[in-house]
Amino acid sequence: MKSLFDHTQFAGLKMKNRFIRSATYDGFADERGHMTEALFQIYDNLAEGGVGTIITGLTSVTDLEQLSPGQMGIYDDTFIDDYKKLTEVIHDNDVNIILQLACLGSQTSPNDNGKVIWGPSAVEDVGYKITPREMTTEEISYLQTAFAEGALRAKKAGFDGVQMHVAHGYLLSKFLTPYYNRRTDGYGGDIDNRARMIIETYQAIRSKVGPEYPILIKINSEDFMDQGMTFAECKQVCKELVQLGINAIEISGGSLSSRPGEGVVRNIKKPEQEEYFKPYAADLAQEINVPVIAVGGNRNIASLAELVNQTAIEYIALSRPLICESDLINRWQQGDDKQAKCISCNKCFLPGGTTCIFHRKQRSNANKG
Repeated sequence: MKSLFDHTQFAGLKMKNRFIRSATYDGFADERGHMTEALFQIYDNLAEGGVGTIITGLTSVTDLEQLSPGQMGIYDDTFIDDYKKLTEVIHDNDVNIILQLACLGSQTSPNDNGKVIWGPSAVEDVGYKITPREMTTEEISYLQTAFAEGALRAKKAGFDGVQMHVAHGYLLSKFLTPYYNRRTDGYGGDIDNRARMIIETYQAIRSKVGPEYPILIKINSEDFMDQGMTFAECKQVCKELVQLGINAIEISGGSLSSRPGEGVVRNIKKPEQEEYFKPYAADLAQEINVPVIAVGGNRNIASLAELVNQTAIEYIALSRPLICESDLINRWQQGDDKQAKCISCNKCFLPGGTTCIFHRKQRSNANKG
């Protein structure tokens, strides 16, 4: 019988438990994307809180596009020493840390500062109301190289692996979505062509970091929108990546373009609304031979124990519960099996940095006192 606290390993990574902190937009980096004391503290708290592996917030591979406020960067070598300090702190707690590589695309704010806003096609973003510029093939090649160079910097900085962000409507994800990808060249059309950007980006990363370095992917199960990528297409892309050597797949879904109630961060009012991407992750896990990570609405330890024993899913990822309780995993391991305190209000994702509303109230009350 499997335990959530089993010691396991994959791709050379030793996992002290099956819990992974899913990549979460932290919002506390400085204006160029470098680490700050506030950001160091977030990751130190997570490492001390018991989670076995941490995936960073989305980290920009290029400075040609505008960073989101507080977004981390990995677009030049000045970040390497910064992140060495971070990885050393995390490793001191016997925790792995993986850097998530990303490009925002049209999920950004309007700007007049000369920064690019790219898309597979010039189609307005449903959620952000931003129309990107269609990428040229030269720009596609540039970005693939930027992902690869970002991955190499992560390796030099001591990260235990990288994760490609191919979910939630960010640029790579948009290439997979028929609504947003209306190209007529080799990067548009059927799923083989729409996946070409992802496949080539993976290959570029692999060529830089070598055959042994862990590369993960976070990908939408489906887009939950009209003319979105289907789950059958997701599985096709994942199977091709497995053949090429991807090391683990985190199954998520949706974006701000999704139908109401079917986006990335969903409200959870009753137990049957938990683990909302579980069916997709379980289905995929039966068909591939690399670890599948289930994210989305994971709140109850008893239910999660059933999940890893009744499906082929190997790992559990959490985001909002760890914003609320960075020490949740320690609490569970020590025998307090009450469900996560997170109420899924989504008020943690606000300008100025991602912080649980309960923490804000505590600080406010302390200041009043």
